[in-house]
Amino acid sequence: MGCEHGVCGACTVLLDDVPVRSCLMFAVQANGHEVRTVEGLAAEDGTLHPLQQAFHEAHALQCGFCTPGLLMTLVAFLRESAAPTESEIRHAIAGHLCRCTGYQHIVDAVRAAAGHAPDPAQTPA
Repeated sequence: MGCEHGVCGACTVLLDDVPVRSCLMFAVQANGHEVRTVEGLAAEDGTLHPLQQAFHEAHALQCGFCTPGLLMTLVAFLRESAAPTESEIRHAIAGHLCRCTGYQHIVDAVRAAAGHAPDPAQTPA
């Protein structure tokens, strides 16, 4: 549970592949729809989704509070924008509050996942 007002983005899930704030939904609104949470990103064998792996390698998470919501928003964003600019990435995450990373590592991770940056593991921290 995050802010309970839809402003922090921590509770973002995909409802029929569209990011929504779960704290603003009633359970009945999900009836008949596909709900995907961060737990559904990794493969069944535990292999991380490329965006999850990029977050790990780029140090784009610290406390982890905002991470699930960011990942769900960004998975949908990258599906629509395979070659985003830094400005577009920052616009996509504007509805998420992160108090730990300063956002730059998140932007770096998204760029890496989209194939626009060198391997984050090879970039000096």
